[in-house]
Amino acid sequence: MDDAVPDAVPDAQPDIPSGPESDEDPSDVSQAGADDEDAEPAASAYHSLLQSFDQNAAKDKPRRKRRKLEHSRASAEEVDDAQQQADAADDSEAEQVSAAEQLRAVEAQVALVEQDEGDDVDSSDPFERHFAAVDEKELEKRLRAVKDNQWITEKVNVADEGRCMWQIPKMDEKAPSRRKLKEVGDIKLKPRLETNAQSMIGQFTDLEPAIVPAIFDYQDLLFCGRTVQNAPRLRHITCLHALNHIFKTRDRVIKNNAKLSHSPESADLELRDQGFARPKVLFLLETKQACVRVIESVTQLCNFEQQENKKRFLDSFSLPSDKFSDDKPSDFRELFEGNDENEFRLGLKFTRKTLKFFAKFYNSDIILSSPLGLRRAIEANGDPKKTDYDFLSSVEMVIHDQADATQMQNWEHLEYVFAHLNLQPRSAHDCDFSRVRNWYLDGLSSHFRQTIILSAYLTPSINALWNKSMRNWAGRCKYTPVYTTTSTNGNIPAIENLTHLGIKQTFSRFASPTHLEDPDARFKFWQTSTLPWILKLAKTHQSQSNPGGGGVGVVLYIPSYLDFVRLRNSLVDSPLSYASISEYTTPTDVRKARSHFMSGRHSLLLYTERAHHFHRYKIRGVKKVVFWGVPTNPRFYEEAVGWIGESVGRAEIRVEEAGVRASFSRWEAMEVERVVGTSRVGSLVGGERGDVFDFI
Repeated sequence: MDDAVPDAVPDAQPDIPSGPESDEDPSDVSQAGADDEDAEPAASAYHSLLQSFDQNAAKDKPRRKRRKLEHSRASAEEVDDAQQQADAADDSEAEQVSAAEQLRAVEAQVALVEQDEGDDVDSSDPFERHFAAVDEKELEKRLRAVKDNQWITEKVNVADEGRCMWQIPKMDEKAPSRRKLKEVGDIKLKPRLETNAQSMIGQFTDLEPAIVPAIFDYQDLLFCGRTVQNAPRLRHITCLHALNHIFKTRDRVIKNNAKLSHSPESADLELRDQGFARPKVLFLLETKQACVRVIESVTQLCNFEQQENKKRFLDSFSLPSDKFSDDKPSDFRELFEGNDENEFRLGLKFTRKTLKFFAKFYNSDIILSSPLGLRRAIEANGDPKKTDYDFLSSVEMVIHDQADATQMQNWEHLEYVFAHLNLQPRSAHDCDFSRVRNWYLDGLSSHFRQTIILSAYLTPSINALWNKSMRNWAGRCKYTPVYTTTSTNGNIPAIENLTHLGIKQTFSRFASPTHLEDPDARFKFWQTSTLPWILKLAKTHQSQSNPGGGGVGVVLYIPSYLDFVRLRNSLVDSPLSYASISEYTTPTDVRKARSHFMSGRHSLLLYTERAHHFHRYKIRGVKKVVFWGVPTNPRFYEEAVGWIGESVGRAEIRVEEAGVRASFSRWEAMEVERVVGTSRVGSLVGGERGDVFDFI
């Protein structure tokens, strides 16, 4: 949103410390210790291990256990024994194993990895093509094209439901190439994920074949067709992709560790398979309950034998989902049911058999956080000396769900997080630089990072994120719905759902030279056109039916909080009696404002978009609705006009007395399209046949 205001809304989204959901204090995101059996140690550690084993085999001198690895010659008993030793070492700092036992663990771990997938590298695997088997000349050309913002673009209609825009960095005149994926069996998955993925997802349906190639080919994706109905499948698909990436990364490191351990010329091997830090996947979510849903998908897709701290996680993050009545809209219930706290962060660590919650950030494979929670962790409660973002330096996948809800919070937090992704670390954090991929060292990791944004609709802020931060060398895809009366995915223009009310709806376009001048031009239009119309209504109503006061019943819907403050201040000396409800209005004042407006004591009610987002109030006594700007969410337009319909239904007013007025400029094409429809937006925003448009 345009206005940067505090995130928390009293009694809706409190900004309170996140409590026990993470082991780290906001400043405590230090590197994990040597007790992590899956940490990425330096190659020298394995040289020392072999030398120690050769020199001290007879003495069997105890050594600190660093990593469990396997070899295909290990027996089943050795595998089990090594696994038990690894688990014990991870839970206790004092656990000691001999050099011989550790070497057996090395052999056993590699055996399991090689059983999971063959030893040969599959060059057709998107994971290999994107991160390992990269053609240097092609990469150089593509990165140059990305820097110069030169893309080859192809636009594809998706079953009359939406539009996909595919872009790849310009190298030649060839159109973007895409795989055809019909089911999860067409994806190169780790064997441990295949069975559950087939049962949970199976064949791709509806518009999924249009977007899943971008997901599993590591291209950036901006999907603006998220709904309550398709959200679970989108969550399963993105979680499957994240797990597949984590497991492939982990197993590649294990295999290369084995090569270094067994090769007599290991000092000459150059194995680039790591980043500066361990975390590879970042989920940006809006509420703790959304985090619970992601964890449910993860655990359903992969059968973990153990889940450490699971009860603590559920106690901290999950609440019953029955606090709202059925009259609340489905998208509101999905967002706010359960635990709606929006400051949290959580680290997940994977071993072969265990999922561990509340891992330290530097010891995690996946980080799940809200933008606010992650910013608090980076800033370390405002102490610049403790600010730390190195744990984000090697993130290779960002999945941001419900970006439209983030828009209603504070978009600046999300911009802050993206500004601190994939930066060169300020400290080594025990990193083995001989294993770090070259493009990390060259500062190019942001172009290898895959960014997946899921939103219910497109906004200028989300579009700016697409242009600035989604610059993947493999390409990118943007999906936007088409709003038509024949849509089967619910993307019907909001105005079409209101035709049965018979209420006249007038859209007035005002001149706005530039986007920066838009607020001033809108305020001028209010003073010269809309306000005189309301004053005339109040005067007429007072003289005809209510000599003692107001009772016009006009709700002024204001999308921007800054505009709300400006407008409220301008009405101080106005003859209009008015009340106001914003996202910061206390419950007591809200009840008073609604009561006085319904009784006719106040003629005008100022109402902000964020207040409606967080509470979905139903306002009574509404006769006319004036939109300061077209609502960002088309459902808000329907609900506001529906207040008039309820007044007509209760016989409080006649249809002839009802009315809707909305002012807009050419900079609101996205919002106008969702309300009036894709086929009409061109004539409203850029047409030359007039500035006033009526719909009945």
